[in-house]
Amino acid sequence: MVNKYLLERSLRSVWHPCTQMKQHELQPLVTIARGEGVWLYDFDGRRYLDAIGSWWVNLFGHANPQINAAIRDQLDRLEHVMLAGFTHEPVVELSERLGKLLSNKLGHCSYSCDGASAVEIALKMSFQYWYNSGHPEKNRFVSLQNDYHGETLGALSVTDVALFKDIYAPLLRPGTHVLTPDWRYASEGESGRDYALRAATALETYLQENHAVTAAFIVEPLIQGAAGMGMYHADYLKRARELCDRYQVHLIADEIAVGFGRTGTMFACEQADMVPDFLCLGKGLTAGYLPLSVVMTTDAVFSAFYHAETARAFLHSHTHAGNALACRAALATLDIFEQDNIIDTNRIKASYLNHAAHPIASHPRVKNFRNCGMIWAFEVETSDPDFSVNFFHAALKQELSLRPLGNTVYFMPPYIIDEHETDLLVAGTVRALDSC
Repeated sequence: MVNKYLLERSLRSVWHPCTQMKQHELQPLVTIARGEGVWLYDFDGRRYLDAIGSWWVNLFGHANPQINAAIRDQLDRLEHVMLAGFTHEPVVELSERLGKLLSNKLGHCSYSCDGASAVEIALKMSFQYWYNSGHPEKNRFVSLQNDYHGETLGALSVTDVALFKDIYAPLLRPGTHVLTPDWRYASEGESGRDYALRAATALETYLQENHAVTAAFIVEPLIQGAAGMGMYHADYLKRARELCDRYQVHLIADEIAVGFGRTGTMFACEQADMVPDFLCLGKGLTAGYLPLSVVMTTDAVFSAFYHAETARAFLHSHTHAGNALACRAALATLDIFEQDNIIDTNRIKASYLNHAAHPIASHPRVKNFRNCGMIWAFEVETSDPDFSVNFFHAALKQELSLRPLGNTVYFMPPYIIDEHETDLLVAGTVRALDSC
């Protein structure tokens, strides 16, 4: 009865994100009472393995004792103070520790609350850098075909997902999208690396012709999330860094979804041995606990704003930027990475899941089974136009929370998932595939 009562109240009062609300007349919301570890529980005690990390954010499980304790401790000290004219210990320590993770090559942190807002900061900073440097003509942005960077207007301008973007086209700045390096688009017989380098040549051609008016190239490193977890070779990023340097164009790495170990290294850019001009981080930054995002950038960018004139400053703000509670959650998250050797441990877990997932990879309806770090994805051959919704509910019956992107099913489980839970995930996915 509690499930039903909460469902009715939610439908009356909550406008749920990324949702056609009318669909919930037939497909009920899933009411959640609590979480523990990799599991979510409803009010009747039914459980669901959170195999997508609650929209890619949960790294160390629900109700993690260490993060809980850090937030409780911070509650007795300071919950929030604005960062304009003030500072506090958690935001300073977090900024210092993030900088050290990048060998202090990105030593300046600007905070916000979500991924799209971080992308807005990076875009505006890049433009204003060139403006402050005497090049206001460098005001355009280029991104990848199929890239996703968020749903605010600036972020949508560099996004290439029609479902989110087309209706708002009259409100957006025109953007350019160059060939994606996603290896699913490679020609027959063409390796993923060769295709990535071919895509890099398309970027080179564009920059040759347009670098004088281009502020930045923004990219999702290694994995294009909303494109159905499109994966590509790290050599594309290495080549993109070289091209941006050559043509004096900023490189913005949007690691909102893939940062903090998701691709097998702390940051995806590490696999190309390169550092961007702007690094956008969010989601896993607080292990999914509290809204927090950050844009990290270089001394050179920071110096272009450092001036006696207020108009040359970066006049951009978010009320809860650098919130003290969120920063403590982020610090506890970094502590867990260090203390539990998470990156190395994840490699063992990824190897186990890859072996256990053979029944999925060999399923007759599955193609392009792929893995990068702690992300897995595959396409399902289907003629069902409602496959994503139907599979979601089929998975719930198997105690799994899975939310396909079109006909792409993906896993992004919390890093604490154990072998038994991995086996449950694989077996339940196979049964869901067989049922819809």
